[in-house]
Amino acid sequence: MVVWGGSGPSGFLNSGALYNPSTNSWVAVTSTIAPSARAYHTAVWTGSEMILWGGSGSTGNPLSDGARFNPTANSWSATTPTGAPSARFSATAAWTGSQMIVWGGRGSSELNDGACYNPVTDTWTAVGATGAPAARAGHSAVWTGSEMIIWGGRAGGSYLNVIDSGRYNPASNSWTAVTTVGAPAGRYWHTAVWTGTEMLVWGGRGNGYLNDTFGYTPTRSFYLYQRP
Repeated sequence: MVVWGGSGPSGFLNSGALYNPSTNSWVAVTSTIAPSARAYHTAVWTGSEMILWGGSGSTGNPLSDGARFNPTANSWSATTPTGAPSARFSATAAWTGSQMIVWGGRGSSELNDGACYNPVTDTWTAVGATGAPAARAGHSAVWTGSEMIIWGGRAGGSYLNVIDSGRYNPASNSWTAVTTVGAPAGRYWHTAVWTGTEMLVWGGRGNGYLNDTFGYTPTRSFYLYQRP
């Protein structure tokens, strides 16, 4: 497990460590050419590297840079800024198996754009805007194997959250709306995972803190899981 960045008692951090569960031990992540201190950034695991991008800097400013960490070499390399999304924090990132998709988040306001990063070519490609969900931050994103599903989040200064969401297909660079039938109440800072057949959404904050669970598949509506 790679832990890096975030905010502590002394402010934002650009340190981290690797945890090995088989030996129950930690090894420090190198600080040599590490990215600047930040929180609310995104991170994905490619199978050989951790790619992190964006976030909020030590002065609260949104960031538009990123880096790749190789735990085998314990080394960092920067991601190209050319074609990268605009500076933002509280975005989401999904790993498709060949590229990282960064979408949404907040810069000077909530955003509904993003880009795909290819680590082999070190290039960015813009995510299509036609049919994209409304601007938001604090949303969730899961990868199904062929699509990224964006759901929930927060727009504006209110605790009321947008419900309309979308499925993004990078092969066609196109969006499909997610049904609102049976959808949970609007929320942000929730969690979502893809099980292999469905997306599970749990908790978050809307009109108060929530502890309900919903399932969603692209071929059917949302449905409520019974609490124990």
